[in-house]
Amino acid sequence: MDFIQNLFEKILWSSRLFILLAVILSMVGAALLFIVASIDVIKASMNTYKYYMGLLGDGADIHNVLLHTIVSAIDLYLIAVVLLIFSFGLYELFIRKITIKDDNSSKVLEIHTLDQLKDKLAKVIVMALIVAFFSKVLNMGISEPQDMFYFAISILGICIGLYFLHKH
Repeated sequence: MDFIQNLFEKILWSSRLFILLAVILSMVGAALLFIVASIDVIKASMNTYKYYMGLLGDGADIHNVLLHTIVSAIDLYLIAVVLLIFSFGLYELFIRKITIKDDNSSKVLEIHTLDQLKDKLAKVIVMALIVAFFSKVLNMGISEPQDMFYFAISILGICIGLYFLHKH
């Protein structure tokens, strides 16, 4: 009976290694998001240069395009950070503590409990949602005074949410 129990516990303990799949793929996803966001910023830089050199079409308004591209890139960067924090947290919680750290290491990636991981992820996700909201607002046309009122109420809601998020 002890043999079966020991075998079962060994299999159960080894099954935590399935987490490596989530860790690796989260890191790949983060890298892809960083690359795509960076390419978008580079393209926006080139388009801005072309606009001010007169090489872009006459009807193009670079200001809105540039602002939308930069805000979208920030959103992608934040989601990439979520994936990185997620992969670091899963690795440290389920596989082993990361020992390659120095005195200058960031405490952001130190995760000791599942609650810490959830808190850190929630904060970054909320920031990504705020950036996504800002991106939508940039494309929203304000045509009536009621639209401005709803816009102000939504900004107030975001501020209240951030207040409670950072309040301990």
